[in-house]
Amino acid sequence: MGDTLDRVDMRLLDELKDNSRENIAALSKKLGIPRTTVHYRIKKLVEEGIIEKFTIKPNYRKLNLGTTAFILARYDPASGLTQREVAERIAQLEWIYEVHIIAGEWDLLIKVRAPSAEDIGKIVVDKLREIKGIGQTVTMVSFVTVKEDV
Repeated sequence: MGDTLDRVDMRLLDELKDNSRENIAALSKKLGIPRTTVHYRIKKLVEEGIIEKFTIKPNYRKLNLGTTAFILARYDPASGLTQREVAERIAQLEWIYEVHIIAGEWDLLIKVRAPSAEDIGKIVVDKLREIKGIGQTVTMVSFVTVKEDV
């Protein structure tokens, strides 16, 4: 496989992203290639780190985590912590699903899932803003998710 993926590899990845529980026989039929080839390609994709793990896509609404928000935060270098250390502390908080160090006017982008907007407010006020190294924040609550890849 090397550094490049061919069209079959990309189709296989798309199928697995759609349903990582799909069995080898069904994938073989969909892709029009032998089962042994499908098995070999999946094994190589895992070995090369292209597939890092097989996972699930939870229904967050049914888990009472139906409110999603994105928080922009500024890093305060006077804290004595590195930006990476601050990001790692944020990542440890409950209901935090993603933490990105970003370029531009803001330094961090944080994805939160919680039962309600009020709960997200508590996270921001009581948890996030209490972390040493966090300056200003802006919170944007999502009305609806149109597309989200796992």
